[in-house]
Amino acid sequence: MKETIQQLRRLNLPIVAAMFMLLGIGIVFIYSAASGMPGPAGVGLYEKQIGWAAVGFVFFLFFALTDYHHWTRVAWWLYITGIILLVLVFVPQVGLKMYGAQRWIQVAGLPVFQPAEMMKIAFVILLARLFGYPGRDVRRWRYSVIGIVMTLLPAVLIIKQPDLGTALIFFPALLAVMFAAGAPGKIMWSFLITAGTIVLLVISAIVLPPRLGMPEQDHKQLVARAGINPYQRERVLVFFDSRRDPLGSGWNKAQSQIAVGSGGLLGKGYMRGTQNILGFLPRTVAPTDFVFSVIAEETGFAGTLTTIALFGLLLFGGMLAAARASDRMGSLLCVGLMAALFCHIFVNIAMTVGLMPVTGIPLPLISYGGTFMVCTMSALGIVQSVHIRGDWK
Repeated sequence: MKETIQQLRRLNLPIVAAMFMLLGIGIVFIYSAASGMPGPAGVGLYEKQIGWAAVGFVFFLFFALTDYHHWTRVAWWLYITGIILLVLVFVPQVGLKMYGAQRWIQVAGLPVFQPAEMMKIAFVILLARLFGYPGRDVRRWRYSVIGIVMTLLPAVLIIKQPDLGTALIFFPALLAVMFAAGAPGKIMWSFLITAGTIVLLVISAIVLPPRLGMPEQDHKQLVARAGINPYQRERVLVFFDSRRDPLGSGWNKAQSQIAVGSGGLLGKGYMRGTQNILGFLPRTVAPTDFVFSVIAEETGFAGTLTTIALFGLLLFGGMLAAARASDRMGSLLCVGLMAALFCHIFVNIAMTVGLMPVTGIPLPLISYGGTFMVCTMSALGIVQSVHIRGDWK
């Protein structure tokens, strides 16, 4: 008990403070976003989010008080378990398809958790072991090649669900860990150039043919052969042409931008956002991927700036833990988890203001969701574990 108390006293306070404030913001605005739902549905989301936050806090404490070296020792087993769970998603009677995506593991016909969220943590733990193992010369190319292969495997499985947004989180995490570990610059640049070329080719295949006169049906067949889903094609096309399908694929993007822009300096007031309350911003996405739009409309620039500042405090706390880590493995663990967290924050906010295509990336600690909430707080707990056992001299 005495040791536990001493560990709790060494908690990274910026992370704890920012985490609780962001949780509070999330609960308050999920209630607002879901208030227009018929019946008790809105109250149900609000109450469930409180429950998930409580469960997440238990996981946060568990991981914070557990030595992170326990997880790095079994990193390969965690990674293999994550891959198996990602494969089980596609097995009938085990995986569950919802909203056109095969992302959940079910028990008794009910969605229980999303393996992709757990895989992100297992993946970063493996990277920390791969590049941070004592005495390992990470300048040797084979470790970078292994890291790239270990990234592609879960990313491909997640893309098949389909969940392109989550799959893309793996690559920045890999690059951040490789950079922090001192991996060869040549292989990182090669990887970046290759990935950038592939992205450019995919976007060109989606955007250019229609502008060059290719018939719609032929274009759909072309992108289908490239493994691009119809909804992904529409999201990219809408991003480059806001006038395309404004009442269909472009609706969420347009209404989100209106909500953010109409908030002004101080917002319209809590539960007074017209885009939200009147349902122009669809109630199916307002509490989840577009909750930042609700915050922006009701609290304005001041509220969004406060929210972003709290995320900045959270990231600062994570990098402080990386700087104070007692070994390279712990430092890389914090860097990888913070890189994944930053990507979630950046992509979600950029999506809601129209700077990136719409993706299914939730906002950490704020968006409604069980598995994502628990996994995010578990990751923060691991960062706390590194900080608690760090070099305080």
